[in-house]
Amino acid sequence: MLLAALPPLAELPASDIDRLAARFLDDGYLIIPNAAPAAVFDRVCRELDPHFQAGRFGQGPFYGAETKRFGSVLRRSPSLADLVLDPTLYGVVEAVLGGWCANLQLNLTQAIEIHPGAPVQVPHRDQDMWGGAKGEMQFMVNVMWALDDFTLENGATRVWPGSHRTPQDEMLPEGEAISAVMPRGSALLFLGSTLHSGGANRSTAPRRGLIVSYCLGWLKPWENQWLAYPPAIARTFSPELAALVGYRQHLPSLGNFEGQCPSVLLKGPTPDHLPFSDALREDQNALIAQYYASLEGAPPAGEATDAGRHAAFV
Repeated sequence: MLLAALPPLAELPASDIDRLAARFLDDGYLIIPNAAPAAVFDRVCRELDPHFQAGRFGQGPFYGAETKRFGSVLRRSPSLADLVLDPTLYGVVEAVLGGWCANLQLNLTQAIEIHPGAPVQVPHRDQDMWGGAKGEMQFMVNVMWALDDFTLENGATRVWPGSHRTPQDEMLPEGEAISAVMPRGSALLFLGSTLHSGGANRSTAPRRGLIVSYCLGWLKPWENQWLAYPPAIARTFSPELAALVGYRQHLPSLGNFEGQCPSVLLKGPTPDHLPFSDALREDQNALIAQYYASLEGAPPAGEATDAGRHAAFV
């Protein structure tokens, strides 16, 4: 679904977030042309150029011997933060995933350069990296930024519309795939449940793209964010970006450091011992309050009634 009439993301009113999210969930993918502010996008491309030059070709049929990749992109391109946290784009991701978690986390950033002669990539669904039942929730959203024009000839990403609603172990006919043809600076969003693959590069020049992937905050991310962005690097991030790469807890207390939010590591030297501090959901705090309230005036220990026992843990 190519929304060719849409203005750049920064110009979209907040009310369009729900509309975009609904269309995204309906088709399993969404293309937003010219999504990035030109000045920011140009800076990102300049910052990444030497890393593409130094990048290494992949090993194995999935990553591809004709394709260069590198991760940890936020430390290689400080300007990328503006795209990762774009309020409208991030709002769409939150609208799609927010119902299944307390907060999102960054799953990965990955730059990709497909060189001439690269074959089509095997179709796959990115959520396959996680075990558990599929089909009841969405686990992740990928945003593929077109650092070059994406064309049929140079390997534009292919997606299978509606494949997020098909059995997740099912391969679909090649003829049902579409190529995400879009100009430089555009964004392709697709679900972790959407069947997709990189296209074959039949042109004479490499094609560059950049994936920013978001997932539910209680999942283990594909890219180890704390190794990609240790405290010395994360201290240079905004609080919002540091939280997104893992320096916050997912309630209740998931991902803590010494019983505290890991953002404590960004405030300078920390003592060897820290006090454990509650980080609970509202319903858990209410249950605790209800339990202690039920103890007031309760019979002595060992004489509680069945009703009292029930009331304490409802």
